[in-house]
Amino acid sequence: MKLKQTFLFTSFILSGVALLSLSTVLDSCKSKTNTSYKLTGDTIADGKHLVQLHCTKCHSLVPVNTLTKNVWRMHTLPAMSKYLGISTYGPDFYKDPKDTGGISIVHWQAIVDYYNKLAPDTLMPAKRPVALVKDWAGFSLKKPDRVNDVCFTTMAAASPVTGKIYTGDVVSGKLTEWDKQFTAKTIAELSSPAVNADFVKDAQGVETAIISCIGRIDPVDYPNGRVFSVNLTDSKQQPQQIALDLPRPVQTISADFDKDGKNETVVCGQGHLKGGVYLLKQAADKSYKQFTISERPGAVQAISQDFNKDGYPDIMVLFGSGDEGLTLFLNDKKGGFKSKDLLRFPPVYGSTSFQLTDIDHDGNPDLIYTCGYNFRDSRILKPYHGLYIFKNTGDFNFKQSWFYPINGATKAIAADFDNDGDIDIATIAFFADMKSNPAEEFIYFEQEKAMQFKPHAVPVSQYGRWMTMDVSDLNKDGKPDIILGNYASGFLLQPNFSPSWDEHLPFIVLENHTKK
Repeated sequence: MKLKQTFLFTSFILSGVALLSLSTVLDSCKSKTNTSYKLTGDTIADGKHLVQLHCTKCHSLVPVNTLTKNVWRMHTLPAMSKYLGISTYGPDFYKDPKDTGGISIVHWQAIVDYYNKLAPDTLMPAKRPVALVKDWAGFSLKKPDRVNDVCFTTMAAASPVTGKIYTGDVVSGKLTEWDKQFTAKTIAELSSPAVNADFVKDAQGVETAIISCIGRIDPVDYPNGRVFSVNLTDSKQQPQQIALDLPRPVQTISADFDKDGKNETVVCGQGHLKGGVYLLKQAADKSYKQFTISERPGAVQAISQDFNKDGYPDIMVLFGSGDEGLTLFLNDKKGGFKSKDLLRFPPVYGSTSFQLTDIDHDGNPDLIYTCGYNFRDSRILKPYHGLYIFKNTGDFNFKQSWFYPINGATKAIAADFDNDGDIDIATIAFFADMKSNPAEEFIYFEQEKAMQFKPHAVPVSQYGRWMTMDVSDLNKDGKPDIILGNYASGFLLQPNFSPSWDEHLPFIVLENHTKK
């Protein structure tokens, strides 16, 4: 796949590409009406065949039992019908006589009947293989002073060089620096909430943060996200804008992809129905040129490594909406990338994070994966949300080997927290079961034996609702500490529920005192 060049200020071109991408998806889903299949009158046989035929063109198959009857009928099927040329009027479906594409209304109704018959009335909670242990697991709580305003912390990230914490929030749009005494200082005024920081240090010792400003927090197609370079050594310098008019950028990573001695920046533009993965390359005049690696929306996280050991860095990207899955973009050494799909997930998973680490010590990096974004059409607790481990059987062929259910799992970070030579995992869940099990908002999985984890529900749910997490050795004692950012209000999915956590703490720190 050759890189497609655009330029920094050509937002029209970027928007046009995204619209083309969306129209291509719609055209592929609304292909010429397929009337060749003859209904048999068997609801299950007809529905199964038609779902496989029509509902896997744009994403992997969604099993019928992953959502309830009510959600299928009132939310998911109406949302999907437009892609197959079916219109809605309240709870009813109809076919516009002028629309000759997509599916016939008879075949569509057979699909509806199939879901009505087989979908469960409720989803039963998943049984935990090991019960949660409620303790501090060797961590202690540190927190800044409470603030007057309700906290909407969208980023809490620590510099690996200085140990200082940097936060972004919705209300002020500022980038705030916190020293070791948790004294706050505004170091940059940003265009929208900061959601990710990529810390880099140049040969002169100047530390810079590449900041992703998302634009709109909620999943809509409004490409006003931006990327800034912020000098952390000299906060008097104004942030340098290096990209704008991006579709909800949620992360950047830096590497020298073309081996010219200078790093380029890759941006995950999550977007909504429009988005992509972009590469920013600095020109001689210090301006940035923008290239398109992929026009696929939904990118939530990327990792750069030389995966095929050819001397050039590659990119692995997790897509968390629509056509969900894990894709490897191999550097072709000619200025482009070739894509290879590694895993695909149903669009009800809501993929949120991944990490590669050799958890079983066999020499192959395994996949740690979370899913649980739960604020689209089907806002119900889902028993398949949680923390997964996929074993790398060779050449990045992944096979699921472990699962722990966590409602609304948002992020996992793996590290040897207790310094015993194996990998432990910390998780947060922004869409947890806050009514019945708020303890699952933060879980620390201590690996006691090979692939056997003791899940600690560290009692911090009263202090906030964790949208963001970072791990860093803040006090330089050789043990990784954990920072949790508090997005205290909004995005609730459970009715008749009032928050009981502290809405005025921007973040907390779990200081690591574990001993082995």
